[in-house]
Amino acid sequence: MPYRTPVRDMQFLLDHAAGFDRLKETGAFEDLSDELVETILGEAGKFADAVFAPLNWTSDQEGARLENGKVFTTPGFKDAYEQYVEGGWNGLAFPEDYGGQDLPATLGLAVFDALCGACISLTMGTSLTTGAVKALLAHGSDEQKALFLPKLVTGEWTGTMNLSEPQAGSDLSNLKCKAEPVGDGRYKITGTKIWISYGDHDLTDNICHLVLARLPDAPEGTRGVSMFLVPKYRVNEDGSIGQFNDVRVNSIEEKLGQHGSPTCVMSYGDDGDCYGTLIGEENKGLRNMFTMMNAARVDVGMQAVAVAEAAFQRALDYATERVQGRAFGVKTGDQIAIIEHPDVRRNLYTMKALTEASRAICYANMVSYDLARHDTDPEGMAAAKEREELLTPLSKSFSSDRAMETTNIGIQIHGGMGFVEETGAAQHFRDARICAIYEGTNGIQAIDLVGRKLGMGEGKLAYDFLAEVEENAEALQGSGHEALARAGERLAEEAGRLRETTQWMVAAMQANPEAGLAGATPYQDQFGYVAGGHYLLKAALAAAEDAGDSYAQGRITLASFYADNLLPRAAGLAPAVTAGAETVAPVAPELLAG
Repeated sequence: MPYRTPVRDMQFLLDHAAGFDRLKETGAFEDLSDELVETILGEAGKFADAVFAPLNWTSDQEGARLENGKVFTTPGFKDAYEQYVEGGWNGLAFPEDYGGQDLPATLGLAVFDALCGACISLTMGTSLTTGAVKALLAHGSDEQKALFLPKLVTGEWTGTMNLSEPQAGSDLSNLKCKAEPVGDGRYKITGTKIWISYGDHDLTDNICHLVLARLPDAPEGTRGVSMFLVPKYRVNEDGSIGQFNDVRVNSIEEKLGQHGSPTCVMSYGDDGDCYGTLIGEENKGLRNMFTMMNAARVDVGMQAVAVAEAAFQRALDYATERVQGRAFGVKTGDQIAIIEHPDVRRNLYTMKALTEASRAICYANMVSYDLARHDTDPEGMAAAKEREELLTPLSKSFSSDRAMETTNIGIQIHGGMGFVEETGAAQHFRDARICAIYEGTNGIQAIDLVGRKLGMGEGKLAYDFLAEVEENAEALQGSGHEALARAGERLAEEAGRLRETTQWMVAAMQANPEAGLAGATPYQDQFGYVAGGHYLLKAALAAAEDAGDSYAQGRITLASFYADNLLPRAAGLAPAVTAGAETVAPVAPELLAG
């Protein structure tokens, strides 16, 4: 089944759900126009479908391999990546000063969406590079920027993020990697890092690792972590590649999915000859790394959306081609395609609605990211930053949780053929599964949402968002469109219920955090379902202005299905949010084991 980038859906959600027009209104992007956006998305779709997509199945069957201390990627990856660099795709949203095109990050995310849907294993590496660029732009020295950014922005070199160690996964307070100053502005780096995506590969001549390490006499815990730029090969003053920097890959992981993406165990300074330079201030490394991590969290949500899209397309094609059974009550005659069965259509609608809701959340998140940096109104900039903060854990968690559901449904639609590898349906499930884990598990995202994001202004970020949802619900109810009016009633009801659980959560996190944390994950899910409904219905309201168009009618149908069938899930989550600490009270492990 050939992948087809959903360019029209992407454009529609940018325009009518995510508020992309607000970026044009800022005037910060001089060349930004409807025609330019349409051209970029169209060309990105063509490139993704023709160059990346044919490698997806191959990447699953012939993943990355380690031979004689070097990682070799799936056959075809190197050529496709070279075309990616030559096309200027990597630098789309970065400054012209370093070889970029100065376009919105939102547009870069949409291109990333297209490429991930085509082949997530190959596109994974680009995510780490763009994150490294963002970290260096925010915290790097002038010398680091001049020496490394021109190559990283174009993608001629790649970047990585080195956090976890064998004894320190999500808890970075236990990091042991060392950095010792040598007196010339460099630091000798020693230690081991694990789970490093694209830690080694054959796509580029150099790899720039962003590494968390401890200086001598650094404070304990996360307060004593610094961030260093450690290239695989040293870089000369003129920007040329120098000698090997004692950076090695020890092994690559055997994984459930994304076989084409090399996940490496990295070793720094085995021979005592590995050097890096400090990024930002000493002992501020975790703060600096969060620039990269927050970017990665939105990217992971987008990865999940893209794989869910691919799973939906495969399931839709199969459902229209697979002939089995007859209509209910019909005993004889020709059999029908399984898409004619109501339950199969329900599954397909669920896949599409959850994917589109997740895509809209991610796009809206990135619009807020851009506005927080480019809005000409200081108040608008502050509000956009708050919205970015709120939506980041939702983009990552809601999208990845729903992608697991969506890819699972895709297998179900294939029936027994979904359980065998030859159809490709199982690959999507396996590829998506990691998205709920890396860059902070979804449970960590929930803690961030209720612990930090709701703590900003005692729930202000959530209440401001809910005011927008309620305004949308009121507009839907007054639209004069029967289905959308009914959906508006449902949205208003669930927004009100979410407001109540938000009030409870804010109070709980102040008085008894254990009670709040016990309900953090269901609260995050509840918020995600309401946010997804809000954006889908906001876009459907715009589509109602052209309801005679078949595509517009499809958007209304999809949003109405979400309101009737998926938005009610939010109501069912509310009791779990407020159940309190007792619901997960400690119990002896032997009692759980039976």
